[in-house]
Amino acid sequence: MRKDVAFACQQHEVSERRACKLVGVDRGSYRYEPRPDRNAELRNALVEYGYRMLCELLGRQGQTASAMRVYRLYRAENLAMRRLKRKRVARVPVSSHVVRSNQEWAIDFVSDTLATGRGIRLLAAVDVHTRECLSLEVDTSMSGRRVSRCLEAAIERRGKPEAIRCDNGPEFTSRHFVGWCAEQKIELVHIQPGKPMQNGHVESFNGRLRAECLNATWFHNLTDARAKIRAWREEYNGERPHSSLGYRTPNEFAAVLESSVMNG
Repeated sequence: MRKDVAFACQQHEVSERRACKLVGVDRGSYRYEPRPDRNAELRNALVEYGYRMLCELLGRQGQTASAMRVYRLYRAENLAMRRLKRKRVARVPVSSHVVRSNQEWAIDFVSDTLATGRGIRLLAAVDVHTRECLSLEVDTSMSGRRVSRCLEAAIERRGKPEAIRCDNGPEFTSRHFVGWCAEQKIELVHIQPGKPMQNGHVESFNGRLRAECLNATWFHNLTDARAKIRAWREEYNGERPHSSLGYRTPNEFAAVLESSVMNG
């Protein structure tokens, strides 16, 4: 309709009032200009973070957005999907009783692909108590010796863990890696085959890594992948609040623990 009115005004040299009357359009409707969507950025961010996490991030940035406003947009975008209850087999939960940092580290591999089609592997090491990502090594392949070297570098920065939890992959069951853990006097805890949730902390971390970094980023080459993944790790540790840590970042939570140990 707007095009018809404009065409009539230009081609037949009639007034806007006359053109609207001929086309059958109210002048107020013709002149109406929709307001810009002030919630556009929030809508885009909701897809990545969810409304609880987004409220926390906005507060840290000093932006004002009420939880109800964010949740209303969350519902409007059909992101609040109803979860169907499923019958589940009763399982005995695996409790590691981790109550302090460096008590247990969890390690695992994640795979991805470069723009050239070449595959890469990421070795993730997470402190089970503080949720800090202690190491996120990237390469095209990794052996048991490479795993031990990565962990040695993390130990130099952070200190030695009492135990390391991992799956039964060949790198983690190799003679070298098992011997290295015994030499370092680190307890090696292998989860049961086919039960990845026995290493749930690193599995949860891998899910965030996949959703927020690997699936959202294009890696041109190995150097590019290392730089972008390193930047994401720094953001995860220092800027991204963690719901299980009271919406504090892993670095903030570790600093509080260190302060309480020094004062206690």
